[in-house]
Amino acid sequence: MNIGFIGLGIMGAPMASHLLAAGHTLFVRTRSKVPEALAAATVCASPKEVAERADVIFTMLPDTPDVEAVLFGNDGIAAGLTKGKTVVDMSSISPIETKAFAQKINALGCDYLDAPVSGGEVGAKAASLTIMVGGSEEAFARIKPLFELMGKNITLVGGNGDGQTTKVANQIIVALNIAAVGEALVFAAKAGADPAKVRQALMGGFASSRILEVHGERMIKRTFNPGFRIKLHQKDLSLALAGARALGVALPGTANAAQLMQACAANGMADLDHSALVRALELMANHEVAQG
Repeated sequence: MNIGFIGLGIMGAPMASHLLAAGHTLFVRTRSKVPEALAAATVCASPKEVAERADVIFTMLPDTPDVEAVLFGNDGIAAGLTKGKTVVDMSSISPIETKAFAQKINALGCDYLDAPVSGGEVGAKAASLTIMVGGSEEAFARIKPLFELMGKNITLVGGNGDGQTTKVANQIIVALNIAAVGEALVFAAKAGADPAKVRQALMGGFASSRILEVHGERMIKRTFNPGFRIKLHQKDLSLALAGARALGVALPGTANAAQLMQACAANGMADLDHSALVRALELMANHEVAQG
């Protein structure tokens, strides 16, 4: 299959490499150097050219305005589409804007799937991402074999926008869990306990979680290289809070986690992994979690 992929960042590059390794012909557009793993891909001059040459076009971009620009800007994807093609946005963006994007692409006689992912860089490299999809059953069935090259837990949630809504819900849960693990380890460390041993003990009980396993270790070992940057999680929580205002829903825990991330960003940590949220708690406690 002829596949286009736009957005070759920390997540996009390994995702695209799995498609290429499976024998598909890959067309890419990037403003930076093409990663070595994608050396066999054809580099196009614009998103329009990618859309002209590919049957399925994936995007994996930082935020809603980036997706809109690539889809509908000068020489954007929409300008290169012909009837029957499929656009798959795997970015994490606004559910409301996603519905509008889908309508515009559908009006051109093409399918649109919103398919944000969870699993981070590790999941992207291991092809074990969780993929949450919004769109038609027909388009999902056609693209699912490609999703299976990038992920393991692949679910059609509902119509366009529902994939993005699910990702926002995911980011709420992840942020609150990071804050909970951070509070627990700061408390344990300041009380004089060995946080590494506390984490080990908790991993065998009801408090066990993937966040405690992976990000708890990051907090203890101080390995805050991204992963998933604080500034990107801030964007996702902003989507959650904006959606909550529109729906008349209170999300107090989400608001608190967003403020902790803002405290980190204000102290120059926006580009650290989101597990570094613990640094805001450490500043308030005047005590760092450290290897015991």
